[in-house]
Amino acid sequence: MPKDVILTPDGLEKLKGELELLSTQRRREVAARIKEAREFGDISENSEYNDAKDEQAMLEARIAQLEEKLRMATVIELGAISTDVVQVGSIVHIKDEKTGKSAKYTIVGTAEANPSENRLSNESPIGRALLGHKRNETVAVQVPRGPARKLKITKIDIGLKPGG
Repeated sequence: MPKDVILTPDGLEKLKGELELLSTQRRREVAARIKEAREFGDISENSEYNDAKDEQAMLEARIAQLEEKLRMATVIELGAISTDVVQVGSIVHIKDEKTGKSAKYTIVGTAEANPSENRLSNESPIGRALLGHKRNETVAVQVPRGPARKLKITKIDIGLKPGG
């Protein structure tokens, strides 16, 4: 059974935008490539045709995946987010007690996770460990390599602002 997809309002709009682009413009582009490749003659040994058909299959799979995510989506209500505890939609400021380094993470659903932008999934080791905790609490996070890290929550902000 597929699990719910948790999205921020911004994440919902991004997925809808990607779906719109793929299901209109990209579909037309791939169809044109297939039509053009067919004109080269025998399609049984036509690599352009095969490439275009493969691209079409990948495109249709991505469209189906996006449609399923949107169907299963639970969108975070802006008014439901507080700065009392870490939850999906929170921006969490943490300090690693061993290294002294500070970091700031936005906790999002898996569909929006992007570690390079410090957007951590609520199902990632750090995201899962931080959920439900309050400011000034220290959380032990078991990371894939090495001993557990102790992270102190120094501040919790609302990660989602109305209209942006």
